[in-house]
Amino acid sequence: MKVALVNPAWSFDGSIYFGCRHEHLPLELGYAKALLEAAGHEALMLDGLLQDADNAALAARVADYRPDITVVTTAPTYLFWRCAPPELRVPAEFLAALAGRGGRTVAVGPHGSATPKPTLEKLGVDAVIRGECEETVVALAETSDWSQVDGVARLVDGALETRGPTMASPFVDHAPLVWPREWLANHPHHHHRFDEGPFVGHGAEVEASRGCPYDCAFCAKIDYRDKYRRRKLEHVLAEIDGLIAQGVGYLYFIDEIFLPQKALLEALIERPVVFGVQTRIDLWKPDLLELLGEAGCVSIEAGLESLTEEGREMLAKRCRMDTPELAALLVKARAHVPFVQANLIGTPTDSKEIVAHWREHLIARGVWANDPVPLYPYPSSPSYRELWGLPDDHAWERAHEHYLAAFDRFSDIQDERPRPLAELEDVCCGARA
Repeated sequence: MKVALVNPAWSFDGSIYFGCRHEHLPLELGYAKALLEAAGHEALMLDGLLQDADNAALAARVADYRPDITVVTTAPTYLFWRCAPPELRVPAEFLAALAGRGGRTVAVGPHGSATPKPTLEKLGVDAVIRGECEETVVALAETSDWSQVDGVARLVDGALETRGPTMASPFVDHAPLVWPREWLANHPHHHHRFDEGPFVGHGAEVEASRGCPYDCAFCAKIDYRDKYRRRKLEHVLAEIDGLIAQGVGYLYFIDEIFLPQKALLEALIERPVVFGVQTRIDLWKPDLLELLGEAGCVSIEAGLESLTEEGREMLAKRCRMDTPELAALLVKARAHVPFVQANLIGTPTDSKEIVAHWREHLIARGVWANDPVPLYPYPSSPSYRELWGLPDDHAWERAHEHYLAAFDRFSDIQDERPRPLAELEDVCCGARA
């Protein structure tokens, strides 16, 4: 079976999208390609940003390949499934350009995982995969009867048919990924890196663990990347060594929560590469923070979220430290890592005075603390389900309208007021009942 795997050419005009807008490696498609080829199938993997191709050019390449199946993702790489663009405009643009020339079509990503019916209707694909997708893509290539594949949703005579639960990849045995050299050469971006450098080599994303043992209210991971799993260390290190050999000088671990792993950190000390992580600072002891810096960490994005115990409790952080203890650990981390950020979310418990006090305290000690950002209730997050219950066919529209109505200020990277979802999808997505 021939399968095309496509990360479309993303654009974010008018979107609420919070994630980074630079190029990143599409890890979910990389895993799927490796598993397809191991099972004896052929795979063509395309990426709009890394190959500097628009959606029409990507569609033309897929058409020339004449695949049996075309898979398109609805979020720009696993790193951003938790904060995907709510609108399906970009994958819809790619599918419209493909115009039926790619065989049977499949969408993967957070949209189909949480709300399969509207995703099928908007994109007009033959199926969506619910949950983590890599093994299920292979399962679809193995049979023509997709009604028997777990984790797949389809429209049959306009009605939704699903089989099995949302999927979670075993993940721990994933073999080392190998990326095309020209893709890495087109990846100068060092994700979430703000130190003074030197910035040596290409950037790349890797994954040492997946999921998180916590259930914070804001985190959209109920339907995918939920349960914590740790990948075999020898596979992670082999992938890193391959990337270094191809000229990569900076890695970003996309792990939801980069937990202390002494063996990995000690192995990184010996390697000519620096890296960034996202984590919770309250899970690190001072000696491990020192080891983290010694291993080459140059960027920590630490999810503090609220500056009050009440706020952290409201967000279900399950944090046992008070704010002064958390601040002290952040400052300790900054002594070993050149850039440390405390992520903050706007909560009603954190007054302007409290926020101003702690931001000033941290910034004066070299720790960046962002202006608190509004919380977007993604359909796969506990916050959505607390507000409205399980997501229905209008969940994304409901979350979007709530967000636009609730806030008059948005995040630092949103220069313009985000547009309504219906307006963003009006031209490219099919009419819905």
